[in-house]
Amino acid sequence: MTALPKSESPERTGLAPYACDWRASRGRRHAERASALRSPFQRDRDRVIHSTAFRRLKHKTQVFVAGESDHFRTRLTHSIEVAQIARTIARALGLDEDLTECLALAHDLGHTCFGHAGEDALDAAMTDHGGFDHNAHTLRLLTELECRHIGFDGLNLTWEALEGVVKHNGPVTGADVPAVIIEFDQVYPLDLSTYASAEAQVAALSDDIAYNAHDLDDGLRAGLFGEDDLAGIPLFGPIFAGIRRQYPDIDAQRRQAEAVREAIGRMVEDLLTETRARLRAWRPRDADAVRGLGKPLVGFSDAMRADIEGVRKFLFARMYRHAKVVERTDAAKAIVRDLFARYCAAPDLLPEEWRRREPIHRAVADYIAGMTDLFAQNEHRRLCTSS
Repeated sequence: MTALPKSESPERTGLAPYACDWRASRGRRHAERASALRSPFQRDRDRVIHSTAFRRLKHKTQVFVAGESDHFRTRLTHSIEVAQIARTIARALGLDEDLTECLALAHDLGHTCFGHAGEDALDAAMTDHGGFDHNAHTLRLLTELECRHIGFDGLNLTWEALEGVVKHNGPVTGADVPAVIIEFDQVYPLDLSTYASAEAQVAALSDDIAYNAHDLDDGLRAGLFGEDDLAGIPLFGPIFAGIRRQYPDIDAQRRQAEAVREAIGRMVEDLLTETRARLRAWRPRDADAVRGLGKPLVGFSDAMRADIEGVRKFLFARMYRHAKVVERTDAAKAIVRDLFARYCAAPDLLPEEWRRREPIHRAVADYIAGMTDLFAQNEHRRLCTSS
C-alpha cells in the first residue's frame, strides 16, 4: 500500500491533552477491523455523511417548510454551517476536528419533517406509547434504524460519538430521560451522569451560534421583521448600527450578510476567550477529566450568554410565533397527526419492511419521523384527503 501523505495520515498531531484522542477511544459496540487510511473518528464522520438520514435533511425544514424558498435554511444546510463553525473552534482549542465535525453533522438527524412542529405533534401522538424525542431518535437512527452494514444494525459509531450525541447538552439524568436512552445505556453504558467531551460541547454551542445568526437572517429575508426592529436587541442591534455608520451607502443584502458574519465572529471569539480562561483555571489533564469537572468546560461569557438569550427571546416572539409561521406550523402538525392516525389504523399502508416492526405505534412514529416535508405533504394528500 502506498504511504499516505503526512497531512492525510490518521496519526493526528497537535491535540491538546484534554482532547479526545482516537488512539484512546473506548471503541465500538461491535468489533471491526481498523482502517489503515482513516482514524475511528474520521470513519464516524464519514458514516454520518453517507447515511440515509443525513441525505433526508436536504428536504427537512429548519423553520420554514422546505421548498417555500431556495434561500431559507434546511436541516442539511444548517448542519453544514454548524460543522464549519465547530471545526473552526475545535482547531483553535486543539480538539479532535473529526469527532467534533461528526457530532455537528449528526446533531439534527433525529428531527422529524416540519421541524419542531412535527416533533411536537409526533410526541403528542405518542403520549401513551413512550413519547417522541428527537435526540433519542437520533440515537436510534445511529444504533438501530440505519441498516447499511452486514454485521450489525446502525452505524456502529465509536463510544465517544454516541456519548456526544446523547450528552451534548450536558448530563442526562432525571425522571424525564427518554426510555430509548435508558435502555441503550443499560446494554452499552454512556456514563449519562457526567458531561460529554469538549468536542461534544463545542458542537452543541456551535449549533446555538448557527441557528441564532441564521434564523435571524432567514427572518429578515422572509420579511417577518425588518432591520429597524433589531435596534433594541443585543448583539445584532449594535452590529447593524455600526455597519450603517461605517458603510452608509451599501445595499441591505450586503449589510445583512456582513452583520450575520460579524455576529458569528463575535460569538466564536467570546467562546474561545471564555473557554481558554476556564482551561487556565481548571487545567483538565485529559478527556476524562473534562467529563468529570461537574460543569461545562466550553462556554460563553456571562455577558454573551445574556446577549444570546436576548436574541432567542426576540426570535421566539417575532419569528417562531409570527402569525405566518404559526399558520404553517399548525398545518404541519395536522398533517403529522392525520398520518399517524391513518397508519396506526391501517398498518398495511406502510412499506412492507415497516409493517413487520413492533410495536406498531413506534414503527409508525419512526416512519413519519424519517419523512421529508414534501413526502409527508404528498402522503397526506394521498391517504388523508378526500378526492
